[in-house]
Amino acid sequence: EVQLVESGGGLVQAGGSLRLSCVASGFNFDDYTIGWFRQAPGKEREGVSSISTKDGSLHYADSVRGRFTISSDNAKNTVYLQLNSLKPEDTAVYYCAAAGIARPFTVVAGKLSLSPSAFGSWGQGTQVTVSS
Repeated sequence: EVQLVESGGGLVQAGGSLRLSCVASGFNFDDYTIGWFRQAPGKEREGVSSISTKDGSLHYADSVRGRFTISSDNAKNTVYLQLNSLKPEDTAVYYCAAAGIARPFTVVAGKLSLSPSAFGSWGQGTQVTVSS
């Protein structure tokens, strides 16, 4: 059974940092793309970042590039998302998800974006709240 378990969310002031973790089990972790998505109340799910556990290739949404860093520890079947310089607009439930393809992207408004439909397994989410 595929399982993804997120942790690390919480309440932080603007400018602060958090590190989210996603522990995976039940599949060959070394050959997947693990993505982080977020969804704020009343808004669509947004792809934030992804990493290929096979070749280490990375992707970031423009909204987080330079502030968030994704990494993986394949020995621990864990993907991390370091959130720095947090803003109130980063407030959302953050989900990790697994895709069994190398490039789970689509083009939205001319930009490469993570495609939620390409990810077959999802965690339960962890809440990140940034106060102003």
